[in-house]
Amino acid sequence: MIELILLIVIAIFALSYRFNNGENVYKFFVSKVSHIYDKYAPYSFKEVRQKTKELGQEYTAKQYATQVVIFMGVAGVISYLYFYNIIIAVIYASLAVLFIPYLAFLRCKKAYSEYIFEQIQVYTTNVIMEFTTTQSFVKSLEGVRDSGILEDPVLHDVKVMIDMSYQNGTIDESIVYFNEKYPYYMVKNMNQLFLQITKEGAKDSGEALENMSMDIDALVEGVYRDQIDRKDFHKRFVTFGLALFLLVMAMQFLLGTDSYLELLDMWYVQIILHAIIWINCFFLYRGEKFYYEDVGVE
Repeated sequence: MIELILLIVIAIFALSYRFNNGENVYKFFVSKVSHIYDKYAPYSFKEVRQKTKELGQEYTAKQYATQVVIFMGVAGVISYLYFYNIIIAVIYASLAVLFIPYLAFLRCKKAYSEYIFEQIQVYTTNVIMEFTTTQSFVKSLEGVRDSGILEDPVLHDVKVMIDMSYQNGTIDESIVYFNEKYPYYMVKNMNQLFLQITKEGAKDSGEALENMSMDIDALVEGVYRDQIDRKDFHKRFVTFGLALFLLVMAMQFLLGTDSYLELLDMWYVQIILHAIIWINCFFLYRGEKFYYEDVGVE
């Protein structure tokens, strides 16, 4: 069976080399995978991944290859220690590799979320600063737009806000538009404050804006502290999650390898071992999802 698998792998390698007109086989596979991704990936995520590349946080081909080797190696060794079966080890190693694209998806979303949060911080802080001199919400938006400190997509949406304000003669719809695009606590509170100031014609808004600016600073500090805590949690969580897989080694130490191999002949023991692996994998999945998602969102 092992020989058959090796022959299939060699055959795939040879055929791919033959049909790619002398191209490097590695580049050939990368180009094919990229083509499939570009064809079927959601448009919104394509934008997210492109921005991640611009930020320099997208993995290189070498980093992805290293990740594949590590996942296959760890999954293969652990599953072999559970079942002492090469076929099962190969299956689990292959399944582990299938998880890498999902991790890439989560990592890109995390990088994009952090980028958007930083842009929103810049937007709110500078609109407040501009308002202290212009005393006009729309003029403040124009000042931030022309300052060159914002980037797309936030810059584009600020331009849309300005156009909507001039077209409608009011800032109401533009604020609703921006709040829906960026449902952050500090965005809603700041825009609501400016809406109130504009409608009520408040003459002395300096204190309210100063308090709002202090609230934003405190909120941003809390978010960045949460990011540091998440990184610390992530390291300890992954270590603990991998340690759970190795509990089978303690069981083998207590029972002895020969006794453990005898247990493997029982079908229900194998089901229990598979269940342990899948439960631990789900535990790691939930932890990774928590670490990567909702970053910078209050």
